[in-house]
Amino acid sequence: MSIKTVLIGARGYVGAELISIISRHSKLELIAASSRELDGQRVSQYSKSELYYQNLNPQEVVALSPDLVILALPNGLAKSFVDLIDDESISTTIIDLSADYRFDPNWHYGLPEVYSHKVSKRISNPGCYATAMQLCVAPVQDLVAGRISCFGISGYSGAGTSPSDKNNPELLRDNIMPYSLANHLHEQEVTHHLGLDIKFSPHVAQYFRGICLTAHIPLKKPTSLSEAFKAVEHRYAEHYKKNELIQFQAKPAQISQVVNQYGAVVGGLTLSGDGSHLAVTCTLDNLLKGAASQAVQNINLAFELPQLEGLSTQ
Repeated sequence: MSIKTVLIGARGYVGAELISIISRHSKLELIAASSRELDGQRVSQYSKSELYYQNLNPQEVVALSPDLVILALPNGLAKSFVDLIDDESISTTIIDLSADYRFDPNWHYGLPEVYSHKVSKRISNPGCYATAMQLCVAPVQDLVAGRISCFGISGYSGAGTSPSDKNNPELLRDNIMPYSLANHLHEQEVTHHLGLDIKFSPHVAQYFRGICLTAHIPLKKPTSLSEAFKAVEHRYAEHYKKNELIQFQAKPAQISQVVNQYGAVVGGLTLSGDGSHLAVTCTLDNLLKGAASQAVQNINLAFELPQLEGLSTQ
């Protein structure tokens, strides 16, 4: 039986990726795609049936009685949809890709490679940079002894489709632009969920998609440097060996290695001379593992489907 799905915020880059994945998913049926700007136009990426964009309000979404609502909206816009679905008590699963519910204990925070899965009808998808940071830190979380510093660079698709300095090709040409250098939302998100002191410096570059992030992690002092590196390397290998979407490798990944890929690459482990400091990198596609493919992982788990359903062709 198909899972009747409504996508709200279909115009953006992530919305387009979701439509493409849903087209290949054996169980998801897209019954409506909402976009104010594209209202009335054909949903060209959807191959299962002829579908046209609509401009749906919360009442119209509820009237469709969907099994699943995917909210791919900017921060601050999810509440009206969530509140009405809650008020109507319909048995709809909601996954929100904004930051609106990432700190809400009543919502499941869905990063399957780091946190235990639980079946939930309210799922908050992690942020793209937050995903990369947590994939870097999680295997050694109990070994951390101080403040973690993360430096990340993203393609300009991370700034969305609304015009801004961060997605202006002229301003980004031959340039890397730092922004939100204190209290970035993803810094707060990772600090909240890992319970560690995280500092994060985001930057945007002139390429379109992909994140490369380096985490500098202070460690409890080891008794033997050679044994310390082997132990740390073993932790990462063991943590990710059963996670098909996470590749662990010796060298740092290049952006070109992860573009248009559903997973992430963690690697480049480097231990300081005294064994007290670890550097590790994570590279991922911000539109996929940083958003759309991670959302589909969470949807699959919520409906007790194979975790990689719809994600095995790339």
